[in-house]
Amino acid sequence: MTKWREIKSEQTYSEEEVKERLKEELPNWVYENGWIRRKYKTHSWKGTMMVVNTIGHLAEVAWHHPDLSVSYAFVICKLMNHAAKGVTNKDFELAKKIEEVVLWQPGHEENDLEGTPKDQRFAYIQY
Repeated sequence: MTKWREIKSEQTYSEEEVKERLKEELPNWVYENGWIRRKYKTHSWKGTMMVVNTIGHLAEVAWHHPDLSVSYAFVICKLMNHAAKGVTNKDFELAKKIEEVVLWQPGHEENDLEGTPKDQRFAYIQY
């Protein structure tokens, strides 16, 4: 991780560097046509909208905005720094935060939050 911190925030990564960093830090993301991309599978439109709203909130707070493709049971999130015309540290940082929040499962932690019930009527995202 420290070697990546040496790269300035608006400096872009080469394709090889992006793929190496994804492999190390974000194994469910891929590099495709200049973007880093992740597909989140959901159980329904409700789950899809929850993912979209979560990504929207995180992107707005970070002031770094992804491209989204939205369907009934999935969301595709693509990140690239438009100003820098490539993948930068901002893209990796936002992708990590999206992963952390969208895939959070409080029922798997030692706390009083139960997480969503196993009942499919309450299913949200496919982990």
